[in-house]
Amino acid sequence: MKNLLLASTSTLYGSSYLEYLLPKLKLHFKNCKTILFIPYARPSGITHEEYTQKTASAFAKINISIKGIHEYENPALAIQNAEGIFTGGGNTFLLVKQLYHEKIMTTLKETLEKGTPYLGTSAGSNIAGLSMQTTNDMPIVYPPSFQTLGLIPFNLNVHFLDTDSQSTHMGETRETRINEFHQFNNFPVLGLKEGSWLKIKEGKIILKGKLSAKLFQKNRIPIELKPNSELSFIQ
Repeated sequence: MKNLLLASTSTLYGSSYLEYLLPKLKLHFKNCKTILFIPYARPSGITHEEYTQKTASAFAKINISIKGIHEYENPALAIQNAEGIFTGGGNTFLLVKQLYHEKIMTTLKETLEKGTPYLGTSAGSNIAGLSMQTTNDMPIVYPPSFQTLGLIPFNLNVHFLDTDSQSTHMGETRETRINEFHQFNNFPVLGLKEGSWLKIKEGKIILKGKLSAKLFQKNRIPIELKPNSELSFIQ
């Protein structure tokens, strides 16, 4: 029943907010007149209202209205009644803390499992995994749990970057950090690159976009997955 689009990023270099995804979103939300926007991850220096307006301006291009969840007295009821839902990017720690604070993590999970169309970008995609532990974000707040929606049977690392063999940077690579995660955790991690997204529908998980993704599994050599790969084998 799940109908999800999980994108690594909202914005590609040289294009406007959500521009590269709009043709896909028009189909994804084809039965929606209004989408519920969750701005809790809000990027630095922007209010919930400003973030919602920015999102509304983008969706107006495909004739869909946006209403922010913060505008409702009962956020759980807003989720249950939504025609479609979009959780934007920002800081995953902040997003997860607020979802637990509002007591809507379970409500969101149950609603999406029933088939309400969902878009996540960046942090909004991170929360679809089993936990938020493979986010790149700094822990600026302290959520009560790292557990997230568990809508897919693995974790995501969005904005994934391959190791640059020519770089003189001596710090940890993204691959190193994911390997550190696997020292203490067993479930897989998918490195999702910019301009790529997952389409989850009719029981299938399909990698979309022009770039490959990288699958990390504990004690195994990482696997490069090509666009249009079916990923339901990941457990």
